[in-house]
Amino acid sequence: MLIDSHAHLNFSQFKNDRDQVIRHALSAGVTTIINVGTDLASSEDSVALAHRYPSVYAAVGIHPHDASQLSPKALDRLAALARADKTVAIGEIGLDFYRDLSPRDQQREAFRQQIRLAIDLHMPVVVHDRDAHAEVLEILKEEQAHRAGGVLHCFSGDIHMARQVLDMGFFISFAGPITYGGEKKKTIARQIPLENMLVETDCPFLTPVPHRGKRNEPSYVRYVAEKIAELRGCSFEEVAEATSLNAMRVFGMKLP
Repeated sequence: MLIDSHAHLNFSQFKNDRDQVIRHALSAGVTTIINVGTDLASSEDSVALAHRYPSVYAAVGIHPHDASQLSPKALDRLAALARADKTVAIGEIGLDFYRDLSPRDQQREAFRQQIRLAIDLHMPVVVHDRDAHAEVLEILKEEQAHRAGGVLHCFSGDIHMARQVLDMGFFISFAGPITYGGEKKKTIARQIPLENMLVETDCPFLTPVPHRGKRNEPSYVRYVAEKIAELRGCSFEEVAEATSLNAMRVFGMKLP
């Protein structure tokens, strides 16, 4: 059993073969996919996909790229979507100081407001952090995000940040770059406890080796788990079981 803890199956890259991609994932042992919203429209799509496919669950949120969307009305709509029966998290939310597609002050405020929403709704958060490590940690601490819990997806910080995140009760998720990235990610994958780790694809992006350069899809989460097993000197089955149980803990899901 594997759980892809972060996917974007509603994106246009899957419009022609979404059913086939999900069937392929199931046949590859991926029993559950968390489809993650990035704005209001994609959050609506995530909830719709979760209701259409038994193996899909939804996260709803506004990505830092679209932080300017987060009006009081939009926040109310997110709250309504979060109450849908297969919505399991608020996300993805956070800061992106690499692309800076929204002004940083708007990113910070949208991040804070969505953390507060998650705490109010007793839901975990899915955190996006790109080139904003110090401020992400600061906001998580100031907003007492440990009360919500959650995961830093596609983790890109260093081992010092990883330890701080774990001390706050958060989980760390690895994606395709663990199969081709530098030593920093590999060191973290070796050193943090397996019980604090998730795996994901972030599809259609970040395709792992051996399919790098092609569209990513949930079935490829296996390569992420296999690489972690190799780095840790343990079996693939051990990583698959642990990360699946961790995902169910984070998102409050039962065994499929």
